[in-house]
Amino acid sequence: MYLPPSGLFTGLLEPLLLTGLWTSDPRLRDCMRHLRQAMRESAGTVMVDQKLFRKCVGANILLLTQAFRRKFIIPDFEVFASNMDQLYYSTQRQEGGHVADYIPQLAKFSPNLWGVSLCTVDGQRHSAGDTKVPFCLQSCVKPLEYAIAVHEIGTEHVHRYVGKEPSGLKFNQLSLNDEDKPHNPMVNAGAIVISSLLKPNSNKAERFDYVMEYLKKMAGTEYVGFSNATFQSEKETGDRNFAIGYYLKEKKCFPENADMIAALDFYFQLCSIEVTCESGCVMAATLANGGICPITGERVLSAEAVRNTLSLMHSCGMYDFSGQFAFHVGLPAKSGVSGAVLLVVPNIMGIMCWSPPLDRVGNSVRGIHFCQELVSLFNFHNYDNLRHFARKLDPRRLSLDDRNKSVVNLMFAAYSGDVSALRRFALSAVDMEEKDYDSRTGLHVASAEGAPTYFSGIKLFSHIACTSPYCSGL
Repeated sequence: MYLPPSGLFTGLLEPLLLTGLWTSDPRLRDCMRHLRQAMRESAGTVMVDQKLFRKCVGANILLLTQAFRRKFIIPDFEVFASNMDQLYYSTQRQEGGHVADYIPQLAKFSPNLWGVSLCTVDGQRHSAGDTKVPFCLQSCVKPLEYAIAVHEIGTEHVHRYVGKEPSGLKFNQLSLNDEDKPHNPMVNAGAIVISSLLKPNSNKAERFDYVMEYLKKMAGTEYVGFSNATFQSEKETGDRNFAIGYYLKEKKCFPENADMIAALDFYFQLCSIEVTCESGCVMAATLANGGICPITGERVLSAEAVRNTLSLMHSCGMYDFSGQFAFHVGLPAKSGVSGAVLLVVPNIMGIMCWSPPLDRVGNSVRGIHFCQELVSLFNFHNYDNLRHFARKLDPRRLSLDDRNKSVVNLMFAAYSGDVSALRRFALSAVDMEEKDYDSRTGLHVASAEGAPTYFSGIKLFSHIACTSPYCSGL
């Protein structure tokens, strides 16, 4: 095989991008480095032989093989991405809602901003819209903070101080449950208490760096920052949260020797952490993947921490709309007043939606609509796969049309003696014994042509693909 390096770069990357892998994927770092090095050194004059090709892709051969054989969780990612784009544009037409203005920095965002990014558990990614604009996590940090706490100090210890039940009240209500605990970690009172549990003996800088390190690991190599302006605004306009803090202190909700003001300060800092849709979706995908970041392969959170977090997101994550969201969408999610919606499709993908206009309970208008349309099209709702239930699209399966297309392509390659195409099908894990409408395999079609030029195709079927010549219809 001899190709110009530039042709190799294009010939490899174009089909690779269609599988959902990005060139910025950390797992492909070595492959991308070798490809770029080959292009620089050759200056377009040296051809790529088998040895150089192996050097370029050898370190990532398993990942690339899985991608090209369509063995990822979403096998036909090109079609799936097209469907997601249609959902994005249909949701873009949604109007209404108001940008949060009680925090001055949030009020500065345009109501026209709208972005959606997704990342599957295999690291397939797709984005549409304003996905590179940084915004603050706000309440979307609450499930992440809770997951870190459970991972570090355990479920039992965390729930000595915070409950597990939906409150049925506004997220910033001065209210506790019957045991004088915050109702759950997804309301402000619960998140403030959780803040006091994280590295209580460390100074402020160390505590912040500690959580940031976790969030950066969850986001892989994507952007995680901090908005000091939002942090200052939070402190200046946080009277309600200070009231909650003093109420918690009066009811002895904090651990012994905890500093309530320090806990509030830390909580404001965490709410002011910035992400983009592209980094937020990787965080969500880490939760969908049981605590393992899909683009680095690093375990960040324990399976128990993720399970507990998703359970609480499902029941309490969408403010006073949590019950309706669980009913209509049936997936774990968390919203924030910045307009973000962090959505988890367990074992499949994570999605981050962002649009600043909010409805009356504080959820993104476009974000809610997108989630509802998503489960209307795909069978992602927790109970969509019950027996006798109306069938929706399942992107985890190849469609019958795709299988029929592979049979047609295989037969046509056999008929025309296209050995390169046959070799490509074999390497892509196509079933070389698939039959056409007349029960003929590709071997039968190649043999029937009878010309000497077809011998290579027959040899490929019989010796390399080990196709049986004794199928019915011969």
